[in-house]
Amino acid sequence: MQFPSDTVQSRIRTDLGVVSLAAGTRGLVGLWFDGQRHLPAQLDGPGAWSGDDTHPVLRAAARQLAQYLAGTRQAFDLPLDLSGGTPFQQAVWRALLAIPSGATTSYGALARALGSPTAVRAVGAAVGRNPISIVVPCHRVLGAGGALTGYAGGLARKQALLRLEGAPPSIFPSQPLPAFA
Repeated sequence: MQFPSDTVQSRIRTDLGVVSLAAGTRGLVGLWFDGQRHLPAQLDGPGAWSGDDTHPVLRAAARQLAQYLAGTRQAFDLPLDLSGGTPFQQAVWRALLAIPSGATTSYGALARALGSPTAVRAVGAAVGRNPISIVVPCHRVLGAGGALTGYAGGLARKQALLRLEGAPPSIFPSQPLPAFA
């Protein structure tokens, strides 16, 4: 992934764990849980993006994420910058934005909707590389037959997000959710 050179970041605590937010002048470029797969190297260490808790997009993202997790917001109203992905990834991420809260789809259905019915694995890879978790709702994509599979932030978080949105209970395993740090 390519991120804008002016990217800044902030970190917030949520009921689902610590989240890193990143934005540039064109909009939000990232939302990642600590420890999730595919974290950008620029979140920490040498070459890390500067922290900026006053950036207007980061402040709006933090506020709207808190509202969403409290159950008082169903959709996000943020400028998004998806330009860091390939054209195919960007098309997949835009398609994710069309899945309404509480609804789910499958990787196969998403591939068909994009006009690439044989590209299920490529669609899955693009969904897995989604840099803006929750806001670009990759958690709403299920495996074949409605299986609760694949989420870079962990299946327990995916399950928690789908429960929060009121997804049908038939897709959830019977085990209780773990506590998040």
